[in-house]
Amino acid sequence: MSDVVSVGVLTQVFPPGLVDEVIDATESREQRVRVLPAREMAYFAIAMALYSQGSYDDVWSLLTDGLSWSSGWSEAFRPPSRSAIFQARARLGSAPVRALFEKVAAPIGAEDMAGVWLAGRRMVAIDGTCLDVADTPVNQEFFGRPASRKRERAAFPQARVVALAECGTHAIFAAEVGPYRQGEATLTPPLLEHLEAGMVLLADRGFFSYALWRQAAATGADLLWRIRTDASGPKPAHVADLPDGSWLADLRRATPAAERNREAMRVRVIDYTIDDGRPQGDPYRLFTTVLDPGQATAADLAAAYVQRWEIESAFDELKTHQRGPRTVLRSKSPDLVLQEIWGHLCCHYAIRSLMTAVARHAGHDPDRVCLVAALRITRQTVAHPGDSPP
Repeated sequence: MSDVVSVGVLTQVFPPGLVDEVIDATESREQRVRVLPAREMAYFAIAMALYSQGSYDDVWSLLTDGLSWSSGWSEAFRPPSRSAIFQARARLGSAPVRALFEKVAAPIGAEDMAGVWLAGRRMVAIDGTCLDVADTPVNQEFFGRPASRKRERAAFPQARVVALAECGTHAIFAAEVGPYRQGEATLTPPLLEHLEAGMVLLADRGFFSYALWRQAAATGADLLWRIRTDASGPKPAHVADLPDGSWLADLRRATPAAERNREAMRVRVIDYTIDDGRPQGDPYRLFTTVLDPGQATAADLAAAYVQRWEIESAFDELKTHQRGPRTVLRSKSPDLVLQEIWGHLCCHYAIRSLMTAVARHAGHDPDRVCLVAALRITRQTVAHPGDSPP
């Protein structure tokens, strides 16, 4: 893997010129010459995610070797105090790190890459997760916390993250971060702006609503969502049976009256069960906008829906392996928590970019590349980029 890394991965995926552009666009540039300028603090915010178990001093010492090398040793970085680093983080804020992620993150799967495509459409998935944040009064007020089963408060406030990820590469290319009290349905609509024709969006049954389905379908992307089959689930009106066992239906809300008068949404319904050895498997129902069985059969779509779990794997990579055993984010104030979360998303995207480049170079499925090895080599190339082959 190190053969394809010639500079620190952070400066390769997020080059200094782009970091400066984002800092200027968010008006985060320092007003006077400082020991800790905004550009270096943007890299520091990402490096905190890469070295999540390290102290400020550890992260700074490992990061500055890489920054000095990437500048041709034309810049030197003096070790600041922890208080100075904290103040510099606060001056930078979360906006530049978020803007940096949004500027760079995009699907990265190649046309010939395994696991990326379904019937010529790029498979992407949407889902949400929660992160424990430091238990401080300001974090509690801003983020809130879930209630426990015994009607007591949970141990820590939580931030909620809803994201879009490319199934074949695990690259998270869009995200919304909010307090725990904001549900996934609230954070989802802005993410739909990142969908486009040539994609197929996979989603679990908790995401369906008539309004959200209509909004997502209007982007031009195809949809493949699991749907509830209980009494609260939508009731599609049968239109026609298809030769592969699926069927066409019209979808329209019964209430209010204004919804009944709207044009019905045509969907294809796939009903199936999974033979997992149990006497009676749970029924599955999928809605899709891929209406032609000639493009993808019901069996193809049912098999493809399994790829939705790849975004769960991406969250596990970020929360378990990248963050490590530390269960709570270190930041004590809401804006720095947001900065830390966007730093984690930037870091994960950089690592996944490396892994996808390696997979393409070797002609392998990206799922075959070891994340732990990628993390180790990413840390090495940031700290000691001069040791890597040119």
